[in-house]
Amino acid sequence: MKKLKLILILIVGLSFEIQAQELDVNLQIRPRFEYRNGYKQLLQEGQKGTSQISQRSRLNFNYKQDDLILKLTFQNTRTWGDVAPATVADKNGVAVFEAWAQYNFTEKWSARMGRQVLSYDNQRILGEMDWAQQGQSHDALTVSFHDETQKLDFGGAYNSTAENVVQTPYTVANYKAMQYAWYHNQISEKLGASFLVLNTGYEFTRNPNTPESKILVDYMQTFGPYLTYKKDKIDTSFWLYGQTGKSTDQQVSAWNAAANINYSITNSFKAGLGYEFLSGKDSNDGSTVIKSFNPIFGTNHGFNGYMDYFYVGNHLKNVGLQDIFIKLNYNVNKWQFALIPHVFLAAADVVNVPLNEKMDSYLGTEIDATFGYNFKKDITLTGGYSQMFGSKTMEFIKTGDAGHTNNWAWLMVSVNPRIFSWKK
Repeated sequence: MKKLKLILILIVGLSFEIQAQELDVNLQIRPRFEYRNGYKQLLQEGQKGTSQISQRSRLNFNYKQDDLILKLTFQNTRTWGDVAPATVADKNGVAVFEAWAQYNFTEKWSARMGRQVLSYDNQRILGEMDWAQQGQSHDALTVSFHDETQKLDFGGAYNSTAENVVQTPYTVANYKAMQYAWYHNQISEKLGASFLVLNTGYEFTRNPNTPESKILVDYMQTFGPYLTYKKDKIDTSFWLYGQTGKSTDQQVSAWNAAANINYSITNSFKAGLGYEFLSGKDSNDGSTVIKSFNPIFGTNHGFNGYMDYFYVGNHLKNVGLQDIFIKLNYNVNKWQFALIPHVFLAAADVVNVPLNEKMDSYLGTEIDATFGYNFKKDITLTGGYSQMFGSKTMEFIKTGDAGHTNNWAWLMVSVNPRIFSWKK
């Protein structure tokens, strides 16, 4: 470790002129065991659950020199055993999760360019997606204004598959272009308000494999406010987002609204009640309009149940969702406990078209229980158990056997030591 510190000091000292500099290096090792027995979807008849251990390993470099700030994060994500012990190559290799440079023009204005995390408000639309071992980051340019009460961020991105010399289809499962603006005003100590506008352009080919074939980009807009109010023991939030524009030559008309209220009964115990509505499309609706809301880049694991039945790479362009839930939190010493029951209903009509039969909107009930324990300064242990009690309607839209025991359990250790810190 002493040799590593000496090498880092020499590198920094030789690379820059003598001026105010800071370097911080930290490491994260995060293995997670999961038992999946009806996770993300109801088990099919004859299927059995499975278990595995995944791991994230990250190395973070944070550097500051006067008005210049840089961050570089390397990461490897793996499933234990996905390569043989004596393998000559890693399956996923080492990826760059973040690599950006930021310059502070003044105390209030700055610009950041490179691969970076875009995370705002409660991360419903733009989030880091930290639960996923790989996380989520964007290649973008952002400009920021921050003062005591107001924040304004705006930026954009433009993506290509490679350094091409002629027009080439963009085949990555990502937007071709993106622009956004986010404004936050801390109106008072109790009331905060944000407004987000996000414009995402996805490429598609019109009339493929014909002489009229043309590569186009359709833009969809997501926009709306996010409000918070905190007073004494009450903590509330509310949001309303609309979606319009076009996607793959189809009109978009969708919306999402939610309200949460939490009350601190004691210093250790908090209770909350919430409701979220994500618009959907009737099963027998033959129009081409997309009426199902898409949270796009949200940290969706944190919403609508931890078993990820909804909007975690699934349930898009479907009947939408209504989520009614209660959240109970209890913290004591180094322990944190939470119990969150959810009741799920479809937001649009579920119709068995061949029988012309409208089905019950009730999809199921999920119970989530989690705990956390701060073992040491840099070591945290977390875990949980969830069970889904699905309905016949859930079976219809997602297939599977609701009568089967559908549950999920996990245990994760997060080790986050600072391995080097230097300042001059």
